[in-house]
Amino acid sequence: MFVATLVASGSIGQGDIAAAADRLAQAGCQPGENHWLDRDKAADLFFAADPVSARAALADVGQGIDVIVQPVEGRAKKLLIADMDSTMITVECIDELADYAGIKPQIAEITERAMRGELDFEGALHGRVALLKGLPDSAIDQCRQERVVIMGGAKALVRTMKARGARTLLVSGGFTRFTGPVAAEIGFDVHVANVLEIADGALLGSVTRPIVDAARKRAELEAAIAGGIDRALTLAVGDGANDIPMIEGAGLGVAYHAKPVTRAAAAAEIVHGDLSVLLYAQGIASADWVID
Repeated sequence: MFVATLVASGSIGQGDIAAAADRLAQAGCQPGENHWLDRDKAADLFFAADPVSARAALADVGQGIDVIVQPVEGRAKKLLIADMDSTMITVECIDELADYAGIKPQIAEITERAMRGELDFEGALHGRVALLKGLPDSAIDQCRQERVVIMGGAKALVRTMKARGARTLLVSGGFTRFTGPVAAEIGFDVHVANVLEIADGALLGSVTRPIVDAARKRAELEAAIAGGIDRALTLAVGDGANDIPMIEGAGLGVAYHAKPVTRAAAAAEIVHGDLSVLLYAQGIASADWVID
């Protein structure tokens, strides 16, 4: 048995649910019952066959509606592994940090190309960090305090999953000076990121090796699975090309407001809503979210 979870960024009506059920029937997916998770906001539609066709059939079922298709069994996850920049927070930290050095447009262009998979991630990282050489160390904390904003739904997602016994891991191609405070604020169990090299109160323009890249993100997922978590019970979410291996390796891999190459690789995507869509995807209504 499979489930298609429909989540509206605005509101969803019974007509949208009926239209989705019709599409599932036309695609040969054998739809069954449906029910609200939160009335006018999120609903589950259950069906018996062909999840690939179901996802295609429901891709544009309604304006502002995200759809997550997956098996019913194992939809409640025991591991969350997440990217940070433009996923758990609303900005790319290296771009914002570059603004304090007066070179944001130059670095942001490289970041965009790297996240689209057009540039080698490691080379792009080293190249951008080199441009920050000499920036005062104090600019890092200033940037974090002034620019970093937690993504909508992030705290509810992490704290609700933890309350239900899941392990939560923040894995970023960014920097520990950002992931540490962000992980603490949101509630992650562990954070992994690159370490900026600093001396005499200024950035040296380098990071310690080995770097946290796409392979490292996938390795962190595999290590958690080797530690006893069923792959089917893992959830990975990110937006960039360097998130693709962990997204492909998870039980549910989700592209979040992502680059085209990442969307193409993911089994599910969020285009309209925030991270709370991933709570609905696990069958958790808002009344059961951990907000504080």
